[in-house]
Amino acid sequence: MMRTLPFLLAAALATAILGRPCLAESTPSPGAIGSAPSDVSKYRSQFPKTPQHTQYVVEVNRKGQVSKVRSGTHSHDPRFDQVTFGNVVQTFIRRSDGLAISGLYRVSYDYDPKTQFVHRSVALVHAGGVDAAAPGLVQVFTDINRRNAQKYQADLHQRNLQQQLKDQLKKLNATAAPRATPSH
Repeated sequence: MMRTLPFLLAAALATAILGRPCLAESTPSPGAIGSAPSDVSKYRSQFPKTPQHTQYVVEVNRKGQVSKVRSGTHSHDPRFDQVTFGNVVQTFIRRSDGLAISGLYRVSYDYDPKTQFVHRSVALVHAGGVDAAAPGLVQVFTDINRRNAQKYQADLHQRNLQQQLKDQLKKLNATAAPRATPSH
């Protein structure tokens, strides 16, 4: 599961940036061959038409994971902001030799509408001064989602038990109710 998570997140990010699925779609069923063509106008390009720029100041732990987003500047495109925030949360910042330096970094994203490419640049603001043992944000979000799922399952189980008790009480009341017997 943990090995496929980065792939799925990368695929979702690519889908969001490119505006089209990057995973292979299943083959259509035989009945779909004779169906009418779909409306293609709803699949128009979702690339921004103007240059976009976002910038984030992030804390990086000793593993090179982003552990906190301190601040950020947004572009004029909320969708581009969401994609770049998702990317910066998943970012590992390490040197070319694989060594991570914990500290404060500036991560910038620049989009060029002519080439439809996003350029990401990373700059060290200062080394140290952060919690080097802090967990990465991806792990924090995963833990939050796991706790919420467990809470949801517990609530669902409790509701099912309450419904079963209500049903049993209805059956008990129905069998215990006095019946009117005809007198002759």
